[in-house]
Amino acid sequence: MPTEHPAVPPVPDPAGFAEFYRQNFAAVLGFVTRRTDSVHLAADLTADVFLTALEQADGYDARRGTPAAWLYGIARNVLAAHFRGSARERHAVSRIAGHRMLDEQDAAVIEARIDADRAARQLAGRHAALSEPLRAVLDLVALDGLTVREAAQALGIGAATARMRLHRARKALRGVPPQTGPSLNTLLEVAS
Repeated sequence: MPTEHPAVPPVPDPAGFAEFYRQNFAAVLGFVTRRTDSVHLAADLTADVFLTALEQADGYDARRGTPAAWLYGIARNVLAAHFRGSARERHAVSRIAGHRMLDEQDAAVIEARIDADRAARQLAGRHAALSEPLRAVLDLVALDGLTVREAAQALGIGAATARMRLHRARKALRGVPPQTGPSLNTLLEVAS
Protein backbone atom coordinates (compact mmCIF):
# COMPACT_ATOMS: atom_id res chain seq x y z
CA MET A 1 0.00 0.00 0.00
CA PRO A 2 1.63 3.24 -1.08
CA THR A 3 2.20 5.75 1.66
CA GLU A 4 2.71 9.47 1.58
CA HIS A 5 6.35 10.43 1.94
CA PRO A 6 6.79 13.56 4.06
CA ALA A 7 9.01 16.23 2.62
CA VAL A 8 10.64 17.11 5.95
CA PRO A 9 14.36 16.95 5.19
CA PRO A 10 16.75 15.26 7.59
CA VAL A 11 18.88 17.49 9.80
CA PRO A 12 22.05 16.44 11.64
CA ASP A 13 20.83 17.79 15.00
CA PRO A 14 19.33 14.92 17.08
CA ALA A 15 16.49 17.12 18.38
CA GLY A 16 15.60 18.34 14.89
CA PHE A 17 15.96 14.82 13.47
CA ALA A 18 13.11 13.62 15.71
CA GLU A 19 10.40 14.95 13.36
CA PHE A 20 12.03 13.28 10.34
CA TYR A 21 12.21 10.04 12.34
CA ARG A 22 8.58 10.28 13.48
CA GLN A 23 7.29 10.87 9.96
CA ASN A 24 9.33 8.10 8.35
CA PHE A 25 9.49 5.38 11.03
CA ALA A 26 6.45 3.37 9.86
CA ALA A 27 7.61 3.37 6.22
CA VAL A 28 11.13 2.22 7.12
CA LEU A 29 9.85 -0.43 9.52
CA GLY A 30 7.54 -1.69 6.75
CA PHE A 31 10.45 -1.80 4.31
CA VAL A 32 12.51 -3.85 6.78
CA THR A 33 9.74 -6.22 7.93
CA ARG A 34 8.95 -7.13 4.32
CA ARG A 35 12.52 -8.37 4.05
CA THR A 36 12.97 -10.27 7.33
CA ASP A 37 10.91 -12.46 9.63
CA SER A 38 12.67 -11.80 12.94
CA VAL A 39 11.21 -9.25 15.36
CA HIS A 40 14.57 -8.41 16.89
CA LEU A 41 16.38 -8.23 13.57
CA ALA A 42 13.68 -5.91 12.16
CA ALA A 43 14.00 -3.63 15.19
CA ASP A 44 17.81 -3.61 15.00
CA LEU A 45 17.95 -2.94 11.26
CA THR A 46 15.36 -0.16 11.51
CA ALA A 47 17.43 1.45 14.26
CA ASP A 48 20.56 1.06 12.10
CA VAL A 49 18.83 2.79 9.18
CA PHE A 50 17.96 5.84 11.29
CA LEU A 51 21.34 5.92 13.01
CA THR A 52 23.02 5.95 9.58
CA ALA A 53 20.57 8.62 8.37
CA LEU A 54 21.35 10.80 11.40
CA GLU A 55 25.09 10.36 10.85
CA GLN A 56 24.73 11.25 7.14
CA ALA A 57 22.06 13.97 7.48
CA ASP A 58 24.50 16.79 6.78
CA GLY A 59 25.22 15.15 3.40
CA TYR A 60 21.57 15.20 2.26
CA ASP A 61 21.17 17.22 -0.95
CA ALA A 62 17.58 18.06 -1.97
CA ARG A 63 18.73 18.56 -5.57
CA ARG A 64 19.50 14.83 -5.79
CA GLY A 65 16.08 13.59 -4.67
CA THR A 66 13.37 13.59 -2.05
CA PRO A 67 14.06 12.83 1.62
CA ALA A 68 12.13 9.55 1.22
CA ALA A 69 14.24 8.41 -1.73
CA TRP A 70 17.40 9.30 0.22
CA LEU A 71 16.17 7.35 3.26
CA TYR A 72 15.17 4.29 1.16
CA GLY A 73 18.63 4.34 -0.40
CA ILE A 74 20.15 4.21 3.07
CA ALA A 75 17.74 1.43 4.09
CA ARG A 76 18.70 -0.66 1.04
CA ASN A 77 22.39 -0.22 1.83
CA VAL A 78 21.93 -1.17 5.48
CA LEU A 79 19.95 -4.31 4.58
CA ALA A 80 22.40 -5.25 1.82
CA ALA A 81 25.32 -4.92 4.23
CA HIS A 82 23.53 -7.12 6.75
CA PHE A 83 22.52 -9.85 4.30
CA ARG A 84 25.95 -9.93 2.65
CA GLY A 85 27.24 -10.82 6.07
CA SER A 86 29.96 -8.21 5.94
CA ALA A 87 32.43 -8.39 8.79
CA ARG A 88 31.61 -4.83 9.89
CA GLU A 89 27.88 -5.57 10.09
CA ARG A 90 28.39 -8.87 11.92
CA HIS A 91 30.63 -7.12 14.42
CA ALA A 92 28.07 -4.34 15.02
CA VAL A 93 25.21 -6.84 15.45
CA SER A 94 27.25 -9.01 17.82
CA ARG A 95 28.19 -5.96 19.92
CA ILE A 96 24.58 -4.95 20.46
CA ALA A 97 23.07 -8.45 20.63
CA GLY A 98 21.34 -8.92 23.95
CA HIS A 99 21.78 -5.28 24.98
CA ARG A 100 18.73 -3.98 23.22
CA MET A 101 15.66 -4.82 25.25
CA LEU A 102 12.14 -4.68 23.92
CA ASP A 103 9.20 -4.78 26.26
CA GLU A 104 6.26 -7.09 25.54
CA GLN A 105 4.19 -4.33 23.96
CA ASP A 106 7.02 -3.34 21.56
CA ALA A 107 7.55 -6.97 20.56
CA ALA A 108 3.80 -7.46 20.05
CA VAL A 109 3.60 -4.43 17.75
CA ILE A 110 6.55 -5.62 15.67
CA GLU A 111 5.22 -9.20 15.56
CA ALA A 112 1.85 -7.88 14.35
CA ARG A 113 3.63 -5.88 11.65
CA ILE A 114 5.62 -8.93 10.54
CA ASP A 115 2.44 -11.03 10.42
CA ALA A 116 0.66 -8.36 8.39
CA ASP A 117 3.56 -8.25 5.93
CA ARG A 118 3.85 -12.04 5.60
CA ALA A 119 1.74 -11.99 2.43
CA ALA A 120 4.14 -9.50 0.87
CA ARG A 121 7.11 -11.76 1.72
CA GLN A 122 5.32 -14.74 0.15
CA LEU A 123 4.72 -12.73 -3.01
CA ALA A 124 8.40 -11.76 -3.03
CA GLY A 125 9.21 -15.46 -2.97
CA ARG A 126 7.02 -16.03 -6.03
CA HIS A 127 8.86 -13.39 -7.99
CA ALA A 128 12.29 -14.56 -6.85
CA ALA A 129 13.01 -15.67 -10.42
CA LEU A 130 13.38 -12.00 -11.40
CA SER A 131 16.90 -10.62 -11.51
CA GLU A 132 17.97 -8.46 -8.54
CA PRO A 133 17.85 -5.17 -10.51
CA LEU A 134 14.27 -5.87 -11.65
CA ARG A 135 13.16 -6.94 -8.16
CA ALA A 136 14.76 -3.85 -6.58
CA VAL A 137 12.78 -1.41 -8.75
CA LEU A 138 9.56 -3.42 -8.44
CA ASP A 139 9.85 -3.65 -4.65
CA LEU A 140 10.52 0.06 -4.19
CA VAL A 141 7.59 1.04 -6.44
CA ALA A 142 4.99 -1.65 -5.67
CA LEU A 143 5.72 -2.49 -2.04
CA ASP A 144 7.22 0.69 -0.65
CA GLY A 145 5.13 3.21 -2.62
CA LEU A 146 7.95 5.21 -4.16
CA THR A 147 7.50 6.82 -7.55
CA VAL A 148 9.63 5.46 -10.38
CA ARG A 149 11.77 8.60 -10.13
CA GLU A 150 12.26 8.16 -6.37
CA ALA A 151 13.10 4.47 -6.85
CA ALA A 152 15.67 5.45 -9.47
CA GLN A 153 17.20 7.94 -7.04
CA ALA A 154 17.31 5.38 -4.23
CA LEU A 155 19.02 2.86 -6.53
CA GLY A 156 21.38 5.40 -8.06
CA ILE A 157 20.16 4.79 -11.62
CA GLY A 158 18.44 6.91 -14.24
CA ALA A 159 14.66 7.24 -14.37
CA ALA A 160 14.55 5.72 -17.88
CA THR A 161 16.47 2.67 -16.65
CA ALA A 162 14.10 2.32 -13.69
CA ARG A 163 11.05 2.51 -16.00
CA MET A 164 12.56 -0.12 -18.29
CA ARG A 165 13.33 -2.45 -15.35
CA LEU A 166 9.83 -1.97 -13.94
CA HIS A 167 8.30 -2.76 -17.35
CA ARG A 168 10.40 -5.94 -17.64
CA ALA A 169 9.48 -7.01 -14.11
CA ARG A 170 5.75 -6.53 -14.79
CA LYS A 171 6.05 -8.42 -18.07
CA ALA A 172 7.86 -11.30 -16.35
CA LEU A 173 5.32 -11.46 -13.52
CA ARG A 174 2.43 -11.57 -15.98
CA GLY A 175 4.01 -14.74 -17.37
CA VAL A 176 3.93 -16.45 -13.96
CA PRO A 177 0.98 -18.88 -13.49
CA PRO A 178 -1.66 -17.26 -11.24
CA GLN A 179 -1.36 -18.11 -7.55
CA THR A 180 -4.15 -18.48 -5.01
CA GLY A 181 -5.56 -15.12 -3.95
CA PRO A 182 -5.32 -11.64 -5.43
CA SER A 183 -1.74 -10.86 -4.33
CA LEU A 184 -0.15 -11.03 -7.80
CA ASN A 185 -2.91 -8.92 -9.38
CA THR A 186 -2.69 -6.44 -6.53
CA LEU A 187 1.08 -6.12 -7.02
CA LEU A 188 0.67 -5.56 -10.76
CA GLU A 189 -2.06 -2.93 -10.21
CA VAL A 190 0.01 -1.03 -7.64
CA ALA A 191 3.08 -1.15 -9.86
CA SER A 192 1.12 0.28 -12.82
